[in-house]
Amino acid sequence: MTEPAAEPADGSATQPAAAGPLAKPADEPAAAEPFAQPAPGPAAAEPLAQPAPTRLVLARHGETAWSKSGQHTGRTDISLTDLGREQAQDLGAALAGRSFTRVVSSPLMRASETARLAGFGAGLVMDPDLREWDYGVYEGRRRVDIARDDPGWTIWTRPIPDGESLLELGARADRVIARLLPLGGDILLFSHGHFLRVLAARWIETPPVTASRLELWTATLSELGWEAERRVIEIWNSTGGRPE
Repeated sequence: MTEPAAEPADGSATQPAAAGPLAKPADEPAAAEPFAQPAPGPAAAEPLAQPAPTRLVLARHGETAWSKSGQHTGRTDISLTDLGREQAQDLGAALAGRSFTRVVSSPLMRASETARLAGFGAGLVMDPDLREWDYGVYEGRRRVDIARDDPGWTIWTRPIPDGESLLELGARADRVIARLLPLGGDILLFSHGHFLRVLAARWIETPPVTASRLELWTATLSELGWEAERRVIEIWNSTGGRPE
């Protein structure tokens, strides 16, 4: 028989040895260390502000004696009538409080005079490409008189002897748009009826003859801008009423 284990000499009961921490099984992975936090770097730079898209505000000049009578007025340099000067001042009132990246005018008197009377003489830039269509042999003549000699005649559908073709006028409008697009912001243009109509047609990337559908009275405001990424006509032929 097995002998019972001997008791300690002092007669106390034998206590089991204190258990130590359990050893981890060999196949249990050690606890992962927490992820190290990256050192703070410099603050991210603020994104650069994008320039405002270019918009064109078109002002047709005030009344002249020839616009009143319906005569084609291309390169003939005539001044405004008394009513035309009043209309120019009214344009200034309509534009009061607005700021423009640049103000540009045709060098012809009726346009530049309108700009100055509207209050935009300071810093006014002259651009020969804003001049009216060169009507050649039709200068100073009325449409009804020309059509009497040439039934069915319109400025949009017939050649212009000794003048400027519609395609050439469209190319001139394209040059103006190409120069102004990079500037950004609202740009105010003082110019002429037929040229501004063609400029609007080319702004929306349609053939110059589209301008034949865009009637434009004297002393009116129109605005060319954007819808998303498409160039559009936002406002056209805006006035308090048909000019007298």
